[in-house]
Amino acid sequence: MIDTFALLLIDIQKGLDEVDFYGGYRNNPNAENNAAILLNWFREKNKPIFHIKHSSTNPNSPLHASKEGFSIKEVVKPLPTEPVITKNVNSAFIGTDLQKHLQKQNIKNLIIAGLTTNHCISSTVRMAANLGFEVNVIADACAAFDQFGIENQRQGAELVHQITLGNLKTEFAQIFTTQEILQTLNNHF
Repeated sequence: MIDTFALLLIDIQKGLDEVDFYGGYRNNPNAENNAAILLNWFREKNKPIFHIKHSSTNPNSPLHASKEGFSIKEVVKPLPTEPVITKNVNSAFIGTDLQKHLQKQNIKNLIIAGLTTNHCISSTVRMAANLGFEVNVIADACAAFDQFGIENQRQGAELVHQITLGNLKTEFAQIFTTQEILQTLNNHF
């Protein structure tokens, strides 16, 4: 299952700490720490890692390239040898050379973590599955923000997170916790 695989860390950027810009509350405060655990495992095993970075076209966004929030958080800061792919839309495959990098390295399986579950994680996962990749989403290494429904009702971040993962489960991805995927990886390697 996981002979040729890579870790994709999506949008773990400082600007996503500005919770008021994104809905006021975020679930899973340990998501970045869990992503760092995965990153360290991949580094120790010398397996492929890709950092995905969002460059918002909105000049008011904390993720605009002119803002400090554009930077990747220290907890998962890329090493000089690790590729950083910059995107301008939700999917890490649109307008980037990510697919080309993965195909060149014969990568078939993706382990995905990052922010936010219902936006860039979901878009990237769906597209990856449609492109033929086997996708594994690490639930406790992702997070979401509160959202507002079509009648302006607040939908809690944890509910948004769980519903998004439920929509991805089986059809687009397998869902794991950090410890579950590490156990699977350690059993394989």
